[in-house]
Amino acid sequence: MKRILITGGAGFLGSHLCDRFIKEGYHVIAMDNLITGDLKNIEHLFKLEHFEFYHHDVSKFIHVPGELDYILHFASPASPIDYLKIPIQTLKVGSLGIHNCLGLARVKHARVLIASTSEVYGDPNVHPQPEEYWGNVNPVGPRGVYDEAKRFQEAMTMAYHTYHGLETRIVRIFNTYGPRMRLNDGRVLPAFIGQALRGEDLTMFGDGSQTRAFCYVDDLVEGIYRLLLSDYAQPVNIGNPDEITIKEFGEEIIKLTGTSQKLISLPLPTDDPKQRKPDITKAKALLGWEPKVTRAEGLKITYEYFKSLSPEDLHRMAHHKEF
Repeated sequence: MKRILITGGAGFLGSHLCDRFIKEGYHVIAMDNLITGDLKNIEHLFKLEHFEFYHHDVSKFIHVPGELDYILHFASPASPIDYLKIPIQTLKVGSLGIHNCLGLARVKHARVLIASTSEVYGDPNVHPQPEEYWGNVNPVGPRGVYDEAKRFQEAMTMAYHTYHGLETRIVRIFNTYGPRMRLNDGRVLPAFIGQALRGEDLTMFGDGSQTRAFCYVDDLVEGIYRLLLSDYAQPVNIGNPDEITIKEFGEEIIKLTGTSQKLISLPLPTDDPKQRKPDITKAKALLGWEPKVTRAEGLKITYEYFKSLSPEDLHRMAHHKEF
């Protein structure tokens, strides 16, 4: 039986990856320090023989007994609210954390896949963004702690691949949504759904002309799975190229939820990307992958999930931990 370590395993994406690899017959070890992760995301797995959970911070030395075939490094705050509150931990998980994961992979002769992000492109001057684009990032702006952590992570991973011959994979993840997202994490989709559920007006930044492209979580997980098992070491974009303005998206959420709220405008945050859309030519050619779930389908599933939660769960997901 193949053994896989998933750091950030109690997070939104990490927990869905745990589900997928359990389903594929792997022995899954999830690791999380629970700063932004939530045990509720993986509690359904605790009873399984081939699932383990380690409460641990990957920025500190990692010890995992036994063999390991694969390591997925998904530990990192991923929302603006989180990484602006804990900037140093964000930088550490993208530097010390990846160094520890790569070192463990060398010892275990394991293949590593790291979660990078479309944020490496910054506020892009090229649209849509292909993997060859080097980005337009402000390293000393408020978002720099996240953007540069991910850029460093890619560089460190590629250095281990080049100098140590380590088997590495790099996925650049574009906006993803689905069940288990945290409702008030500063990103547009959970913010809109949370506001709709609470009967509040939906807040967009600026005039809402910025664009985003939203990928449903099951599609993303499929792309990651295929990339891990591929033989391609350069970065690959995984995301849905179906682009929409924030204003149009807010109107879709209002229609979906049947609420009477309106869209209201707030000032634009510093270095907020004006356009975001993946070029997925590589993923199609190398992995035979493209998204299957339409935004209408995915939003319906996501909204039904949040509607089914208890008031206590909704309250917990809408309020931030004090770091």
